[in-house]
Amino acid sequence: MLSRIERGLVSPSVETLDRIAVGLGVPVSRFFGDQASRTDFSHVPAGKGILVDRIGAVADYRYELLGHQLSGNLFVEPYLVTLLPGAEPYVTFQHPGIKFLHLLTGRIRYRYGNKVVSLGAGDSLLFDATALHGIEDIGELLVAYLSVVFTLRD
Repeated sequence: MLSRIERGLVSPSVETLDRIAVGLGVPVSRFFGDQASRTDFSHVPAGKGILVDRIGAVADYRYELLGHQLSGNLFVEPYLVTLLPGAEPYVTFQHPGIKFLHLLTGRIRYRYGNKVVSLGAGDSLLFDATALHGIEDIGELLVAYLSVVFTLRD
């Protein structure tokens, strides 16, 4: 029967598709996805991200786009953010989505709403970005962090 299905000689029932999916350990929806046309693979070699001049961005916050995703209903923006020598604290970022922040170098105090946390290299935050947030204090220079924002496409 599997051979006949593979060769397109028969159309399997939903029950048969379900049994095959269970046997393969995949969801039934996998059989209907157009995997060959997906274009959501992105490779960015070290130091080759696209420098982005973000509208309304704070002066001396350098944004390097580390990838992009063209398909699907989830929009993902991964950035390497580096604070340049003239960078100042800024706590009024606010935008749709969920933000993941991972501090790579330096020390900062980060504000989220009325909460403030101290972060050092290796520390991470995950939060709803609709609340006011941002760096309240720069404790050490050479601050760099990974910032990934996840939002749904309209």
